[in-house]
Amino acid sequence: MKHVIVIADGAGDLPIPALGNRTPLEAAVTPNLDALAPESRLGTAMTTPDGWLAGSDVCSMSLLGYAPEKYHTGRAPLEAASLGIPMNPGDWIFRINLVTVGDPDSSDAGLMLDHSAGGITDTEARQLFDAIQQHWQVTVKNSHTEFLLRHGVSYRGIVVDRSGRSYAGVTCTPPHEIPRQPWGRSLPVGESAAARESARKLESLMEAAADVLADHPVNQARMAAGKRPANMAWLWGGGTRPMMPSFADRFGLKRGAMITAVDLLSGIAKLIGWTRLDVPGVTSYHDTDYAGQGQATIDALEDFDIVCCHVEAPDEASHQGDHATKVAAIEAIDAKVIGPIVRHLKTLPDWRLLVLPDHYTLCSTRKHDATPVPLLIAGTGVLPATRPASRFTEAQAASADLHVGHGHDLMEFFLRHNRR
Repeated sequence: MKHVIVIADGAGDLPIPALGNRTPLEAAVTPNLDALAPESRLGTAMTTPDGWLAGSDVCSMSLLGYAPEKYHTGRAPLEAASLGIPMNPGDWIFRINLVTVGDPDSSDAGLMLDHSAGGITDTEARQLFDAIQQHWQVTVKNSHTEFLLRHGVSYRGIVVDRSGRSYAGVTCTPPHEIPRQPWGRSLPVGESAAARESARKLESLMEAAADVLADHPVNQARMAAGKRPANMAWLWGGGTRPMMPSFADRFGLKRGAMITAVDLLSGIAKLIGWTRLDVPGVTSYHDTDYAGQGQATIDALEDFDIVCCHVEAPDEASHQGDHATKVAAIEAIDAKVIGPIVRHLKTLPDWRLLVLPDHYTLCSTRKHDATPVPLLIAGTGVLPATRPASRFTEAQAASADLHVGHGHDLMEFFLRHNRR
């Protein structure tokens, strides 16, 4: 049997007045999902465990069958795995974002304006990360031996502290959780004296980075072009090397593949023994090659037992508060990812498809939300509910009869339910 998972990152939402009090899923024109819904099993899954923040690291790990309470050590180590960064037992690994904060002389002074620095390009970001690394070596004591900085994709990077310093008890806030809020209130903080000293070390790195970013030619050119500058580097998501059993050991499927534009999902894939498939033209935004992702998923089924196609665009649109682009992204996923995949799957003798967001991302707040996500399971042996759904929406999924209270149990249900 062939298995496909399509993750429409952050697609879940609440009703939006500008959309006639509909959610983006309800407002989007999705003929392929509409046709699939009546013959599918709809429901919800709680991908965010109690006491955890709703984030793609926690939620994606959960929906892929791994309990975050057991396996999650931090977001950044998952991304470091994707980049092939060696992680020693004593290392602490952090995510670093190039962000835009309000200019001190503007009405936005002190506010976090954009967690992605206006969706800065790979080429621009790489130059800025190089400049930060060089500046740290001059201004931060022992940085050349203690800290490794590695660029990932767009605004994303990784910092590894190899000094043996512990960051246990240090709390770091994700920048996407404080849109248009005073960033000074969300700097790293520590519970104990030792943790406060470690938090101060992170803050010193951020301060040094801001110094070199302020007048960098890349930012000067971005501002001249009317784009947001990357005028601060924000550290968060810290943790240590995770230990995760392979997907083959847990579920018996030996060959798995991940199609994604982000290092986080790629890192999880690597840690569970899956292959990341590089697809030209795939990005985190609405400019991604949706059709390319759909076709790559179809092609991968020739060699793999399970293929996960992760589309980041709805999440990024939500973080910008852009409901129109979010609707357009969902429509593109339906037309260019879901449609071709379903048509192909229906030519196979045995198949299953799982479609869901990893979490809600609200256009109204520009933040993630822990509401249980809607899900759709279709394929061989899947029986629809007694009262089949007419569309794949949050409301219809919530009113269905399948509700997975622990997100990490969903994978077992998807793979095993009603198998012949």
